[in-house]
Amino acid sequence: MEEYKGDKRSKEYRQWKKNLEQSSKGLGDKVEKVFKTVGIDKAAKFILGEDCGCEERKDTLNKIFPSKKINCLTEEEYNYLANFFESKPQTVKPDIQKELIVIYNRIFNERAGTTGCDSCFARGIFAKLKQVFNEYND
Repeated sequence: MEEYKGDKRSKEYRQWKKNLEQSSKGLGDKVEKVFKTVGIDKAAKFILGEDCGCEERKDTLNKIFPSKKINCLTEEEYNYLANFFESKPQTVKPDIQKELIVIYNRIFNERAGTTGCDSCFARGIFAKLKQVFNEYND
């Protein structure tokens, strides 16, 4: 998870933000980069005309195969996780597991559900949330 630590009015911040905004949204953006590099995009426009359908295909591929981007924690989520990890729980009760899954799904853009297996939960969701939480404390 990339975070900018510096003056937000600086040239470096503007460049960092520009790079972040230009990052790939999914497979469609990656295919477009390859096609531009190889020159296929120009050949397609020459043969099929200016409106060759490339944008629609790119958008469709981006929706079907999005890049895995991690969203930032909100202040409320951070505080919830801080209290949770500070308590050092040995087991995670179902109601707390549901709260953690809501945070996990929002951050990782996933659709994970509850599990009755504590070790599966600990290896998967718990470990990833702990990793993200620790990024904020480094």
